Amino acid sequence: MTAVSALEQARELLREFPVVDGHNDLPWALREQVRYDLGARDIAVDQAAHLHTDIPRLRAGGVGAQYWSVYVRSDLPDPVPATLEQIDGVRQLLERYPAHLAPARTAADMEAARAAGRIASLMGAEGGHSIANSLGTLRGLYALGVRYMTLTHNDNVAWADSATDEPGVGGLSAFGREVVREMNRLGMLVDLSHVAATTMRDALDTSAAPVIFSHSSARAVCDHPRNIPDDVLGRLPANGGMAMVTFVPKFVLQAAVDWTAAADENMRAHGLHHLDTTEEGMKVHRAFEASHPRPVATAATVADHLDHMREVAGIDHLGIGGDYDGTAFTPDGLDDVSGYPRLIAELLERGWSRTDLAKLTWQNAVRVLGAAEDVARDLRATRAPSNATIGELDG
Repeated sequence: MTAVSALEQARELLREFPVVDGHNDLPWALREQVRYDLGARDIAVDQAAHLHTDIPRLRAGGVGAQYWSVYVRSDLPDPVPATLEQIDGVRQLLERYPAHLAPARTAADMEAARAAGRIASLMGAEGGHSIANSLGTLRGLYALGVRYMTLTHNDNVAWADSATDEPGVGGLSAFGREVVREMNRLGMLVDLSHVAATTMRDALDTSAAPVIFSHSSARAVCDHPRNIPDDVLGRLPANGGMAMVTFVPKFVLQAAVDWTAAADENMRAHGLHHLDTTEEGMKVHRAFEASHPRPVATAATVADHLDHMREVAGIDHLGIGGDYDGTAFTPDGLDDVSGYPRLIAELLERGWSRTDLAKLTWQNAVRVLGAAEDVARDLRATRAPSNATIGELDG
């Protein structure tokens, strides 16, 4: 099979089984760059100078469904209004581009969008700080269309430990377990990207519904705490959940881990947050890179993770979560949302079957959301909404 024919086959497959991407930070990029002024960042036309994402490149990439992240920074003094603004930003996108973006809250909505040739648009909240220790706020986010919540971002919350913070409660606290149970009752997917391995294991012990990793890769391939240990990957078949491989070089390429630590320190030395992707932040990033060439990941790097994850978890438990517009750097060949066919072509070259690839791109993600809906339907028949507080459960 030649590279050209593999790419052609990949594009043909994606026409039938498009990509469900688990995590895209376009809403935060729009907030930071233009304060949601969609006229200033019209994604109906090429925005390659500013963004990884626009509609022409989503179409070229074979994207059929996107979880738009409604992330806000965990150090904001009042994250709930900011999260609501992010949700409103997604609504504005859907209202502006109805021919291309279809609001979706259920697995059936995803299939209907695919049949209509539109991109199913779901939302995920990135970090439990977005509910401010309130189960009522959690239910409010669900009512507004949020269909997963990542339990932490880079910092701990009071009830869950993050992968990139010092241990706090040792995984999930009693209130954290109640958050998971309430998410199950609602039908909101429990997202374990960003959380500590102890939190992953506690969530799997607690959840009655399939969990997801919206944008995480394999720790055995790249030893970064943001990645998933093999023992956790091995539990996904019994849980029914899925791990959506990320493309972020510092999480998939070991050589990039050390380089990123130095680049992050350089950002802080310039008085900037290490995740800053504004024009000022990117100028500092580019200057650092000019004097310190970064190690380059490729589609093959990401495929190495998928090969390993398939071996440990099985093909029924894998997906894709690129983290576009949430990272300063991307792999060569996966530079933006148009790049998915190159990853699929790489996997075809490695002998992945059409059946396996259809599961990876579309079928697994739809199944998992549908399974969470089924669990919620049963739980709501027997379990009332929880009004527990963190003070009551954690003291």
